[in-house]
Amino acid sequence: MTAARYFLEKGANPNTKSSSTGTTPLHEAVATGCDEITRLLLSKGANVEAPSPHGTPLVAAAAHGKFNAMKILLEHHADPNKVSWDFGTPLTTALYATPDRMNESTCLACVKLLVKAGADVNCTIPETPLAIATNNGLTTCFKYLLEVGANINVPANQVKKSDSDSKAPLKSSGAKAVRGKNYVAASRLCSEGKSSDKDRKARLKSLGAKAVEGKDYAAASKFYTEAIKLDPADAVLYSNRSLCYLKCGEAHDALIDANACISLDPKWHKGYYRKGAALMSLLEYKEASDAFSAGMKLEPNNKEMQEAHREAVEAMRKEQSEPSLYALD
Repeated sequence: MTAARYFLEKGANPNTKSSSTGTTPLHEAVATGCDEITRLLLSKGANVEAPSPHGTPLVAAAAHGKFNAMKILLEHHADPNKVSWDFGTPLTTALYATPDRMNESTCLACVKLLVKAGADVNCTIPETPLAIATNNGLTTCFKYLLEVGANINVPANQVKKSDSDSKAPLKSSGAKAVRGKNYVAASRLCSEGKSSDKDRKARLKSLGAKAVEGKDYAAASKFYTEAIKLDPADAVLYSNRSLCYLKCGEAHDALIDANACISLDPKWHKGYYRKGAALMSLLEYKEASDAFSAGMKLEPNNKEMQEAHREAVEAMRKEQSEPSLYALD
């Protein structure tokens, strides 16, 4: 700190770029979390939007999860939506860098800071924040992005016509990893093309299962919805989402998905179980009994199905034995 102050007071240029990395002292300060030096450099005229092969200083800070440095830069009016040629926006950079360079809680704090500063949660360069969060298994970040208006239907890799040269798209061919202080591996940020639908579906399904395990059925249903968009002929996805809808109290939607599951795979007993469970919630005991009965024909020894069928029959008998409120006295 003393040395930096000495050279700056002697007239050193705070915007001098390194001949080897193309970065400024501000890039280096924020990437390493040197907050005092960051403030000093800015007070001496450091360019808060200094370009480099790695992006702006805010991108550098986001890539390393340096929350305090990001806050300082934003206080000095750093653009939260400035797109670097190789690294996208600060928001996408932070998501891409997780969990390799920071844990999800740190990433979430950085994401919230950027959103508060006006970061676009539906930016599409190179992929949407939601897509990146999904690919990297960032369940908490995914949920937060939805809460603040991220649109799951926004396609990736589209550049708005209003984007200027300072907000250019990433290189379509991908960029080589930058030598030295590369803030996020370019091979990750600039991968050629999107992940295959098969791989993406598998990740979404895994995230859904993780959410179910944590009893976060609302989040799980969203993951399964995204997976269904990629493969609308997968009966398992409808079965899983049916369970989530039922746990969320959406019995009608659960029934719709159960019927879809049966239509796609009529020989799989699970669809009939899901249908019966939804009908039980809707107090349609006779139809529930029929659904469980159909499932038992496919899986005669399934204890869970047998118990569910027994409960449906008992509920149906109890309902039939109780006098109707509208019966004549």
